[in-house]
Amino acid sequence: MTANEKKTFVLDTNVILHDYRSIYNFTNNDIVIPIVVLEELDKFKKGNDLINFHAREFARELDKISEKDFFDKGAALGKGRGRLFIQPGVKFSQKMKDSFSDDTPDHRILAVTEYISEKMKGQKVILVTKDMNLRMKARSLGLQAEDYKTGQVEDLDFAINRSVREIEGIDTEVINRIYENANGVEVEQVFPKQELKGNNYYVLKNGNASVLACYDPVRRVIRKVEKPNVFGIYPKNAEQAFAVDALLNPNIQLVAISGKAGTGKTLLALASALQQNKQYEFIYLARPIVALSSKDLGFLPGDVNEKVDPYMQPLYDNLGFIKRRFNIHGAENRLIEEMQKEQKLMISALAYIRGRSLSDVYFIVDEAQNLTPHEVKTIITRAGEGTKMVFTGDIDQIDSPYLDKKSNGLSHLFDKMQGQDIFAHVHLEKGERSKLADLASDLL
Repeated sequence: MTANEKKTFVLDTNVILHDYRSIYNFTNNDIVIPIVVLEELDKFKKGNDLINFHAREFARELDKISEKDFFDKGAALGKGRGRLFIQPGVKFSQKMKDSFSDDTPDHRILAVTEYISEKMKGQKVILVTKDMNLRMKARSLGLQAEDYKTGQVEDLDFAINRSVREIEGIDTEVINRIYENANGVEVEQVFPKQELKGNNYYVLKNGNASVLACYDPVRRVIRKVEKPNVFGIYPKNAEQAFAVDALLNPNIQLVAISGKAGTGKTLLALASALQQNKQYEFIYLARPIVALSSKDLGFLPGDVNEKVDPYMQPLYDNLGFIKRRFNIHGAENRLIEEMQKEQKLMISALAYIRGRSLSDVYFIVDEAQNLTPHEVKTIITRAGEGTKMVFTGDIDQIDSPYLDKKSNGLSHLFDKMQGQDIFAHVHLEKGERSKLADLASDLL
């Protein structure tokens, strides 16, 4: 079979909830949606989270493209694309019955995939699902299955490491000029043969001489990076200094900070926001809620605040750490308390902040590795005038069963936005929480 021959893709529910426009991303190939997928999507239509929005939007897309004989002949997806078909339920084959005793939505999707594969002998039929277990079940039946790859980062290591680099062999005189000149030196004096883009950070070295530096894409200069005190917090290493520089720079409106647990991502973002409390009307600190055991918040006891608070506790811990840097009755703690009272400093679940105005806001999204690329895009596109957005997270600690290192929203963000003048990404390597925490993060 040649690469140009048409294929048929069977889509799982989680693909549509991940990207409601996924049906348009399979070029000229046909798509089959088992009717059980529509039944499952019905369960997600009510609610305020983006997953509910995706379910509703897909229903609208389906209604928009459906034709007179939709359930018999499918619907055209547009120029250069195939057709979309809805497949009613089918009886389990003997092979399915022998393998799986339970009649579940996943197994009905497998039954449809097997039925289509038998019906279309000689043509590739592929189940597309973000559920790793379902992919394994499909392969056990001899069916082809793959992940939904749109939006995945191709070279993750390169995407992580390209924003911060250590460069040896820089002329000592150039290093001294960067130290002495507060406005920086022309980029051609440091990198005469390179075309630089974006807000990249460097450790420029020559033997024992070194300087922390940043490329300013607006003024086209290499400038020195300081280690300032930000609301009682001092950067402890070069990477933290780079992160603080990006967080304080008013020309950088979008920042991504990645790194393992204990590297100070959220603490630095919050301290930098408080340091700039006069520049912004509000400071919002939010994180997505990934409920345990696939249970919605409604399953938890208590009112909205009691349901959400356990998920927000790490954010309150960071705020408490900052408050302890100052006298309990000092001006800094009074400022924090006043801002919280007036809701100018707000810690909340991401779902409850999305509806608010996002103008003149310092908006920190923690645990961004648990967002899909589409969710990150939706959040950023709501940014109003005077807003700065910061996304922090650890791509090695993904709680969602349908995301991985290459497909999550944080990785997608720093891969696609790299090189833009208003964006900076810093990856933190060194843990600063404690020697014990650092050791556990590396070895356990």
